[in-house]
Amino acid sequence: MHISKYFILLALSLFLSNCGDTNASKLSSLSIKTPAKSLMLGDTLTLSINNPKNYKVTNVSFQLNGKPIEDVSVLNEITLGQKEITATVSLGDNTETLTKSIQVFNNIIPSYYKYEVINTYPHDITSYTQGLEFYNGELYESTGQKGESKLRKVNFETGEVLKNINLEDQYFGEGLTILNDKAYQLTWQAKRGFVYDVNTFEKLSTFNYGTSKEGWGICNDGETLYKSDGTEKIYLLNPENLNEKSHIEVYTEKGKIPNLNEMEWINGKIFANIYQRNGVVIINPKTGGVEGVIDFKPLRKLVTQHPELDVLNGIAYHPERETIFVTGKNWDKLFEVKIMKQ
Repeated sequence: MHISKYFILLALSLFLSNCGDTNASKLSSLSIKTPAKSLMLGDTLTLSINNPKNYKVTNVSFQLNGKPIEDVSVLNEITLGQKEITATVSLGDNTETLTKSIQVFNNIIPSYYKYEVINTYPHDITSYTQGLEFYNGELYESTGQKGESKLRKVNFETGEVLKNINLEDQYFGEGLTILNDKAYQLTWQAKRGFVYDVNTFEKLSTFNYGTSKEGWGICNDGETLYKSDGTEKIYLLNPENLNEKSHIEVYTEKGKIPNLNEMEWINGKIFANIYQRNGVVIINPKTGGVEGVIDFKPLRKLVTQHPELDVLNGIAYHPERETIFVTGKNWDKLFEVKIMKQ
């Protein structure tokens, strides 16, 4: 009696196990077929299901980053970077979900820009510049290093500090942007930012980061804040609640551009310093595509050479003068430049 029960249970377990293996084999044998693992903006994405065992597939639907797409779709009006394709496959009464990653690159080669130095102004050689921005004609600056981080209002022509507050020693100051009389300042690895009254420098609130890794650069388009975190990603933030609504990824026609640092919104584009490169990329904020490159390396030779001298960082647009101001970490000069496409 006990022996027969044992064999019945064993047979039942083997049957269930085999059923499970059959379903697993279906899932493992099906996959999403794409023309390539990387495509360019504007390319046609043709999707199908690899079905080597010829299972009876009754329906297939595709999504790209959570949004429905057809099996033949032109990659327009999307952002660049890493994308996930999801396929929902119906096999009779069963449904399987398949995923596959692709990369979407930009479809243009970036233009190269040259620059002309219009004016040179003094800059505090002790300022480890992280954020730089004009607001109502006044220049504001955020600086870094623990124990030395500051928020400042500066007379750009003389270098005189008009207003200054020091951050608490545990914070490493980073990017700065100003919108509707509020100054938004990032810190590096504390995953925390501060909001100030730009007129009084009174701290109004503190905010925490979302999925972004760190705080590097920040700018705004008059409605939305754009925040970099040292990767190729730029996060879009709601200025009211500082929630990260979405993100774009910065790509050329060859691949991603990481180390995005201090940023500035200029005439509908994002200008971003690339950390350690002494240069700036011009980014289309709708796609993340790099449209231009400015090489500011020669400027570093024009400042006082000293042991603490570091890389180019800090870019501010003066809309009335239609010029760009750039400086660097522990540079003793602030350069006013005009840029021209080569």
